[in-house]
Amino acid sequence: MDNKIFDKVKDSAKKIKNIKDVKLERLEVTSYFESIQANGKTFAFTVIAAIILMFFVALVVFFLHVKGPEEVMVPEVRGKELTDALLEMQKKELYPKITLRYSEVPGDKGTILDQSPSAGSIVQGYSRVSLVVSRGVIVDHVGNYIGQNYDELKMNLQTLFAGSTNPLIVLAEPTYKPDLSPAGTILEQEPEEGTNISDPVLLNLVVSRGPSFENTRVPHLIGTSINDMLQTVARSRIVFDFKSKKLEGDEKAGTVVSQQEFENEFIPNYSRMEIVMALPSGEYDENIYGIFSASLNEYPYPVPMRLDATTSDGNSYTLVNFMHTGSSLTLPYAVPKETTLTLYVVDKERKKIIVH
Repeated sequence: MDNKIFDKVKDSAKKIKNIKDVKLERLEVTSYFESIQANGKTFAFTVIAAIILMFFVALVVFFLHVKGPEEVMVPEVRGKELTDALLEMQKKELYPKITLRYSEVPGDKGTILDQSPSAGSIVQGYSRVSLVVSRGVIVDHVGNYIGQNYDELKMNLQTLFAGSTNPLIVLAEPTYKPDLSPAGTILEQEPEEGTNISDPVLLNLVVSRGPSFENTRVPHLIGTSINDMLQTVARSRIVFDFKSKKLEGDEKAGTVVSQQEFENEFIPNYSRMEIVMALPSGEYDENIYGIFSASLNEYPYPVPMRLDATTSDGNSYTLVNFMHTGSSLTLPYAVPKETTLTLYVVDKERKKIIVH
């Protein structure tokens, strides 16, 4: 009986021991997992910290590599040859941006006229510097102007050197002489064609006055009417200066009553000759009589002019076509009241009046 009880107690003790072992094992497993969990947090934190550190290091390395080039001082290259200027730019690791421009100084082709930024400016390396390079003067030698029209050459040179403070070709006051060539034609020049231009050149020209055979016979004009006088003006190589006087006695209205006298039968072409005409005041025979006058530039040779008339009802006609040397111009007229008289010089309107 006692043995049976002892065996039961022994079995119970074994069971209790097994239960304790199981609980102990459970406690060890739980501790193990808790330990893993705690170590995992530390590991995760370590990984995250490592990643952040690596990112920071990479960022520093990146900015170190993308840092801009060092700052440099822009050199002075104005007045230097283009090749020398480019070498200067290359030494400073600067890139040129080139613009070409005509110059006023002979012999400076290929030199630097201007730069931007200016010398001494601080810029980053590999920046662009604008360089203005001379492409030379517009003309470097005297051309052949013989046979050209003087006025056209003068206009061409003004256009060529427009805006220039120091034109390379300057026209001297020309010398005029009669010639069979049309008026204004250049006959001679000095310096000659092909002369190199190293400094501004004074161009001397001999210009034709036109085929004006030197002298003209003095006409007899006493008693000439206005219409006949205008025809004489159109075909004569004399510049007539018309004056008027009050119609008196048996004088015929609108006729020449006196003229300037000369010692010689012939006078130089386009000499001036004074003519006095007797003109009625007010309206006479449905016309108004008078002297048209204008102040013009003085021309070195005669230029074409005309005087047109336009009546009040719009009818237009030409009173006279003629050649004139300018300065003071006078012409007689007899036209209906309210007629408009218009003077043209080389087809350009110069003066307009309405006859009242």
